[in-house]
Amino acid sequence: MNARAYGIQCIKDEAQALLDLIPQMDEQFDRAVELMYRCHGKVIVTGVGKSGHIGAKIAATLSSTGTPSFFINPLDVFHGDLGVITRDDVVLAISNSGQTDELLRFIPLLLEQQIPIVAMTGNVQSLLAKYAQCHLNVGVSREACPLNLAPTCSTTATLAMGDALAVALMERHHFQRQDFAHFHPGGELGRRLLTTAADVMRTTDLPVVPPQTRLGDAIILVSKGKLGLAVAVEEGRITGLITDGDIRRAMERWQAAFFEHTVNDIMTRRPKTVRAETKITEIQEIMNKYKVHSVLVVNADEQLLGVVDHYSCMI
Repeated sequence: MNARAYGIQCIKDEAQALLDLIPQMDEQFDRAVELMYRCHGKVIVTGVGKSGHIGAKIAATLSSTGTPSFFINPLDVFHGDLGVITRDDVVLAISNSGQTDELLRFIPLLLEQQIPIVAMTGNVQSLLAKYAQCHLNVGVSREACPLNLAPTCSTTATLAMGDALAVALMERHHFQRQDFAHFHPGGELGRRLLTTAADVMRTTDLPVVPPQTRLGDAIILVSKGKLGLAVAVEEGRITGLITDGDIRRAMERWQAAFFEHTVNDIMTRRPKTVRAETKITEIQEIMNKYKVHSVLVVNADEQLLGVVDHYSCMI
């Protein structure tokens, strides 16, 4: 086989290993999720070598999705780090063989303090599986490595099981978009989830017209406004909205008689409105659901504060 063929076969083997996990997920998974959900402290993830690298990622995923967690190397436990673990915590111990010496020497310390252990191994008969309160089987039939030696399918299966725990706990905690934003404030995702209509709405030179305005005059205002719309306002109250699409359709319908009509004849009388504190992500959902490219921002008295269009949401 050439290099590409080896790569394709590796991906196939790892994909099959993930599918083979499904029959291995039983009531032990439910118990693990419940144990971690009811934990009053932290989920301490531990493992050695490749299992440790995977464990660090699982801890990061748990922490970012609402389950306080961090990774600890079992070697460090014997040099003072045991003090960070309390009886309120749960330990997620990862070892493909379930027989890792450094990890097994760590277990009696946990049992002595009555700290619950969730084991994640590929060996249901292992000592780690035996002494854990619940065991998650991530065993694979073989590695994707041609020599069946390098951790490939086994580490992929372990990572996927960790993600499965995180997702199940998200549902258990009713973890929402706004919660995710609080844990990811620095990146683009955080900005999108935290940004509100007030942060991006246009508030100056708004294309506002009385509903009695002739359509010929309304065209000029829509063009100058550069939002593709005009808001019909009467006595400080929003009465409707017209878009450049409404104008085009009216011209096709009425032709020469078009200039005899007013904004009132074609406006949408109940345009989509949001409050200034509405999140951008929610506004995008409204635009997608109702097939509109702009929403009006209003206050508690339904007075116009600004306009948010599709481009404003592209932060």
